[in-house]
Parts: sequence; C-alpha cells; structure tokens
Amino acid sequence: MQRQSNTAAWKENTGSEQVKKGGRLIEKNWHALEIGSLSRDLKTDLETGLNTEEAIGRLKTHGPNALEEKPPRSFFAMIFDQFKEILVLILIAAALISAVIGEWKDTIVILIIVVLNAAIQVIKENKAENAIKALKDMTKPSAKVIRGGNTLQISSEQVVPGDLVLVEAGDSVPADSRLIEAASLFVDESALTGESVPAEKDAAVINAGNTGRLAVGDRNNMLFMGTTVTNGRGKALVVETGMKTQLGRIAKLLETAKEEPTPLQQRLAGLSKVFGIAAGAIVAVVLALGLYRGIPLREMFMVSISLAVAAVPEGLPAVVTIVLALGVTRMSQRQAIIRRMPAVETLGAATVICSDKTGTLTKNEMTVTGIFVADSLFQVTGSGYEPEGRFLDKNGNEMSFREMSSLDTNLNLLLLGGLLNSDAQLQQTDTGYQVVGDPTEGALIVAAAKAGITKKEAETKYPRLAEIPFDSIRKMMTTFHLLNGTVQSFTKGAPDVLLACCSGVQTAKGPVPMDEDIRKHLLEVNSGFASQGQRVLALAIRQWPEVKQDYPKESETAERDLTFIGFYAIQDPPRPEAKEAVAVSREAGIRSIMITGDHRDTAIAVAKDVGILQPGDEALTGDQIEQMGEEGLKEIANKVSVYARVSPEHKLRIVGALKHHGHVVAMTGDGVNDAPALKRADIGAAMGISGTEAARGASDIVLRDDNFATIVKAIEEGRTIYNNIRSSVHFLLSCNTGEIITIFVALLLGLGNPLTPIQILWMNLVTDGAPALALGMEPPLKGIMKRPPRNPREGLFAGGMGAKILWQGSVIGAVCLVCYFIGLHQGLPVKQVHTMVFATMCMSQMVHSFNVRSLDQSLFSIGFFTNRSLVLANALSAAALFLVIFVPFLRDIFGTEQLRLNNWLLVTGLSIVPLIAVEISKALGKVFVIKTPNSF
Repeated sequence: MQRQSNTAAWKENTGSEQVKKGGRLIEKNWHALEIGSLSRDLKTDLETGLNTEEAIGRLKTHGPNALEEKPPRSFFAMIFDQFKEILVLILIAAALISAVIGEWKDTIVILIIVVLNAAIQVIKENKAENAIKALKDMTKPSAKVIRGGNTLQISSEQVVPGDLVLVEAGDSVPADSRLIEAASLFVDESALTGESVPAEKDAAVINAGNTGRLAVGDRNNMLFMGTTVTNGRGKALVVETGMKTQLGRIAKLLETAKEEPTPLQQRLAGLSKVFGIAAGAIVAVVLALGLYRGIPLREMFMVSISLAVAAVPEGLPAVVTIVLALGVTRMSQRQAIIRRMPAVETLGAATVICSDKTGTLTKNEMTVTGIFVADSLFQVTGSGYEPEGRFLDKNGNEMSFREMSSLDTNLNLLLLGGLLNSDAQLQQTDTGYQVVGDPTEGALIVAAAKAGITKKEAETKYPRLAEIPFDSIRKMMTTFHLLNGTVQSFTKGAPDVLLACCSGVQTAKGPVPMDEDIRKHLLEVNSGFASQGQRVLALAIRQWPEVKQDYPKESETAERDLTFIGFYAIQDPPRPEAKEAVAVSREAGIRSIMITGDHRDTAIAVAKDVGILQPGDEALTGDQIEQMGEEGLKEIANKVSVYARVSPEHKLRIVGALKHHGHVVAMTGDGVNDAPALKRADIGAAMGISGTEAARGASDIVLRDDNFATIVKAIEEGRTIYNNIRSSVHFLLSCNTGEIITIFVALLLGLGNPLTPIQILWMNLVTDGAPALALGMEPPLKGIMKRPPRNPREGLFAGGMGAKILWQGSVIGAVCLVCYFIGLHQGLPVKQVHTMVFATMCMSQMVHSFNVRSLDQSLFSIGFFTNRSLVLANALSAAALFLVIFVPFLRDIFGTEQLRLNNWLLVTGLSIVPLIAVEISKALGKVFVIKTPNSF
C-alpha cells in the first residue's frame, strides 16, 4: 500500500476527527459505513495494514492511545492550600502583630503551631493519595496488530487509527474498531454498557441509516476500547483512539461533573467564618474599651491578641483532620481505601446508595441455578465457579450432583450435552476457579463439573467430530460427537427457536413425540424461568444412524427433527453479602437503588432477590428517562428503586435528581460507565479488583475486596466518626468559650488579663489537643446502625449542642474567674495568681473531656475507662501542665510559678465543678436545653 505522506491531508480525508455541531460533540457513525469506504478513508490495506513509517507518523499526529489523566497536585500546592483557612490566617495575623510590638517569643510559638498544623494535614492527605496509587496495575496492556503484512505485539498506547488489530478470547480491545472478520466472536461489554451477557459481534452487519444515537450495546459490528473478548476471534480496523473512543467520551463527562465539598467541609467552612468574625468583633470591642479607659496601646494589643487566640480553636482543623485520618486507617484495615479523608464522614450521612448491578450486587459469574429435564425441576446450589454443590428436586430433597446424575439418565445426558456443546474452559488458579471463554458456556461446564463430569475427560471419551457455530439468526449451535458407538449431535439455543425444531421430547420413560400440549407446557416452563430474570438455554439431541463422515453439516438439515432434553436456567447470582448489606442499610434508614445498563426484567429480578425492590417501588428504563424532562425525573426519583438500560448520561441525571431532594447520595460501581456518576455523587465508591481505572480515579473510596458489604462497614464508620468529631468540636469550643469568658469578664471588671497568649495557645493545642484526639477514638454507640440518617441539612450544633457549648463553657469560665478573684483577694503575687487560673483552666478542661463523650448519657453509665485513649490523653495533658509549672526554663517561657499545696487544693476542687454541673444537667434531662440555630 502506498503511504500517505501529507498528514494534514490525510486528517482532512479520513473524517476520523469528532466535530462540533451547535456546540455539541458529534461522533463519526463508523457502524453505519461500508468497510471498503472506511478502508479508503483511513488509507489502510485490509490485508497488510499500515507500514511502520505511516504508523509512526499517525502516532505523532493523534498522540498515544491512552486516556488523559489530570495531573496530581504538587507538594507546594498542598502546602499552600493549608494556609487558605481563615483560622490559620487569624493566627498568622496575631503572630505578625506580636512581631511588630516586639513580642518575638509569642510570634515564634504561634508560627511553630501554624507550621505543625499544616504539616500534619499535608502528610495525611499525601498518605491517602499514595494508598490509592498502590492499587494501580503497573503493567501496560498490549495489542496484536498487522503492520506491513506482519503480525506484531505492541503496547496498546502505540495503536493508531488505521491499524489492523487481531483479537481472541481473553484479549482486551485496545481501541474503538470496526470489525472486518469475526468467528463466533463474543465480547464482554459490561464495563461499558452494564450488560451481564457478552455481546455477539458480526462483521457483516452494516447499521446503514442509523445515527450516532444508536446505543453502544447495539453496535454489533464494532469493538470498543476497554472491553474484553470472551469467545472467538476477530480482525478489526481501528477508527478511534484515546480520548476519541467511547471510553474517552465517558472520561470527558468527568470534566463536566462538578466535584462538590462534603457536608463536613461545608460545616467547618461556615464555622471558621463565624469564629473569624467573632474574633474580629471581640478584639475591636476590647481594644476600643481599653483605649477609652486609658490603657497603653501596647498592653491593649497584647490583650487583644490573647482574646483573638482564645476565640480561635487553633487545634480544630488538626483534630478534625487526625480524627478523619484515624477513620481512614480503620477503614483500610476493613478493606476500604479512602482517597479523601472527609469521604468516610460523608458516607456516614448517606441517605441513598446507588449501586451498579453487574459485579457489584452480583458476582459477575454466570451460574446455572435451575434445571428442567424429563418434567422434573431441579434447583442447583453451590456458589460461583466452584465445581461443588448439590441438587434440590421439586420436593426439596437434597442429593449430591454425582448421586443425582447417576440415578437420572436424562439429567446426566443434559449435563454431558451442555458440556460437549461448549467451547469455554474451567481453570483452577491459586485463588480458585475461573472460566476462560463465554461466561454462559462456562456456567454449563461448571454445572457438569459439579456432577463430576470434567471437560477434558468428556472430550477424550466423546470427541467432537464437527460443529455448526452459533449465529444470531439461527440462535443455535450444534456439535457432533461419537457417543456409544453412534454419531449424535447436541444442539443448544434459544428455547422458542429450538422447540420449534423438535419433533420429540425425552421423558423418564424414553423419547415420546412432541405435541402442541407438550410444547405449550415447555414454553410455560421457559416463561417461568424468564420471569425470574434468568436466562434460559434449551438443549436437544439427535441420533444419526451410522458412523460415517457424510452426516449433514448444514443447519437446515442437522437442526431438524430434534429430541428435546431440557432447560438450563442461568443467572449472574447476587452476592450473599450484598443482600445482608441492603437489609442493614434499610434498617439504618438508607435507600438502596440499582442503576444498571442491563435489561429491565433481569434488573428487577436481582433487585427483588437482594431486597432493593420493595412493594410499591417502581422501575424505570433509560428510554423512559429519555422521554421525560429534568422536572419529570425529579418528581419520580423518590419512588424509583431500579433503573435499567441506562447510559452514563442518565446516571448523572439520576444522581442529580436525588440530590435535588436533599439526599446525600453514595454511588458504588466498577465499570467505566459508572465513573461520571461516581464523581457527581456526594460519595463515590469504586471496586479495587474489578474496577476500571476510570472508576477508581473518580471515586472517593475504593473497596479493596470488591465486597458490597464493605459499604455497610463504611456507613457505620462514617456515623461513628461524625459523632466523634462532634464530641471533639463540643469539647474544644466549650473550652474556648470558657477562655473567652474568663478574659473578657476580667477585663470588663478592670482586673487585668488573667491569661497570656502563650498560655492560651498551650491549652488549646497541648492540654486540649490530646483529649480532643482521644474523643475521636470513642467506640461506636450502641444501635448506631438502627438509627435513621441525620438530616443532611442539619447543623453541626444540632440537638441542642450549641446551647450546651455556651453554658458548659460559661461554667468553666466561672470557676476560673472564681479562682482569679480568690487569688487577688488573698493578695498573692500576680504571677502566682495567673498560674492558679492557668492550672484551673487546664484541669477543668481535662475533666470536661469526660462530659462530652455523650450529650445525654451519664459518664457513670458509660464508664470512666471504656475509652482508654481518653484516660491516657488526660494523663499526658496533666504531665504537660506540670512540666510548664515545675520545669524552670519552661516557667520562664510560659510565665508560670510553682504553687503551694493549698493552691493545688483550690485548683482541684474548682476543676471538678464542671463534671458535677453536667451530670446534674443530664440527670434532670431538660435543664439548660435550649434550641439553637442549626446553620452550621
């Protein structure tokens, strides 16, 4: 073939570029064009392919055959993002003011705290990203191409438009391609379309007159990037690569799916703004009041800084980050990798879980679940591809496969015939058994293996003499075998078609003629299986009178006058743990919704089996979604539990409709077609083993074991973490409230400043920090998964927590002021009085950490030592307090002084007052319970 040297002219002629029309991307209708026309447009010889020079030129023009990836954030970008928080900016401002007025000691301490806080968050964020990178498969896929008449094995990234690719069972399709040749070619497109059953491909079909709106799953003369060949072989002409493939189109949808902040991020952002405003207002009022009273400006600056530091919970961002990181670690131990730390908290607030079907709720393993033979119905047990299990007859009697097949000649014949009429293979690996080839044929082989009939032994004993391959027109496949000294043919296919070719039926007493009553009965049996969402295959036999080579090999003759043997009922079985997970989710008040590309009847059957589809729920198809507008979908969204035959665009609309009703939407999936919805949802959970790179990249959580039940664990973990974060926030803010009240009231009364900025920082980040972190390790509350989800619009201070923070902080402030008054009244040195207030504040906050473990349950019912981490944290905080009081050089830094025994007795007595007050409040139940706005 003559090589095209002018690349620009070649691009103009091929039409392989996608074009925009009316602002919308229009794809080339490759499926509707003649293969000869495509060959001319792409300037490719259909026998020898491209030559090497032309392939190199096209690779430069089109770029690598790979999906574009968003570059990761740099280390410096992650650091910079940490300094955007308003709480951090307030601290930096306080440090700068301290430097201006010459208080370098305060400046250095504040800046050290800021840097440590930023470092903790960057390390945790980077650790989460590295965990997900470890999941990626480091080996690059390869492709077989014909170039210059030679078959070459190259990296799939080097495939270009115009290449001739060869595919066979087990191969991954490297690029979107138009078929030239196909022999019994079936392709698993479940990752792209959601179809459980492999799609049959036919090179001879031309979808003339069809437009690009023809569903991907219906383009049976096309192969698509990212799909897998399950059976047969094929030769195809590459038409699109990289981002121009169907896979690339879905990847582009990710760019339009806006990533939104999680509820916790929204709450903390609002909280930070409030504290920033509050700090500014307090500083302004106190500064003005002090100057009005004639206090020197320098002194008032230091007082204002003290108040600003007291008003800002410096440890809050770090505590929340670390509490979430602890949850990430626990989730990793439970087979889930959290890509973004707030994600697990968001999942805990989920009100809806949208799940894909294939491979998520089901095993993605086609399995024989029922057999009908000689008017007997058998239920087949045993999981997946494991060649073990039992039969249950119509009376519920259980018997091993070997026993049943040895006693029932017709059953044995059915299992043997299905095995011999299949091309798939059952292989044992280190992790179990797997099917190579068509999954449906694999189901027949596994069923036979459960009866002790292995493919190798059967094919040796009953060799295949010839075959008539399956095609979509006949919907049947026939193989000829030497069986018991005669040639016999087995034919399997669609029940309605095969029954029309049968003149007899095998019964327990032998073959009898087929009449209309029998045929009608068999069709009713078929309908019964199909109504349960199962795929049905029929098997028939025909005996040829003599062993000779001229028996008919044409379907018109060979597939007539058959004797019906029986039916196989086949389905992709639901995961047992998925059924349990759906039930637990329902008890927790969380709706489960199936969104799949599979057929409606199959989807409904699986949804009923796992408990998703409940009485009164509705099922909707993609065609119905297409016909209704956005408002129509929003109106019905709360009633629908099953969506079938949907496209990636439909999934985005469904998630959007649910979010319109205020739902916090979790989306699980593993396929490429799930990726846009995973990103659009509040929380996306992708499968780590079977999941595609597109799905993982769009997700917030990756389930390392591909187990749907892990979602339930994540929900429980999320709810626990949110409760623990609330406890930490409750603790920190009530402590800060006590500090503000202590300083503000003392200044208003003209008693001076009882606490220095460094002392406040020490309390907020050291004394308070350890207990706040320990509160994040509080064990789950009893019955946490029997409670309804919290209102996604509910504030962080809901349930009266805001009022509790105010009055409990007031109690802490009051006891510190009492200590201050007593010290001043006794005429003690100022530094000693300040140390007494500092010690009282620290110890009362430690005691208060036990109060906030529950908003309403008494500490005596919870138990002092049920959270050992909190006990240890308070011991460390107490040690830190004693260090800054008893170590000489620390006393110089923090402005403290050693206390006498009577001072310590006073401090200790006042410090336990908050515990007594809160316990009385809990006992009374309604005391101090004031409803506060839930805007945060």
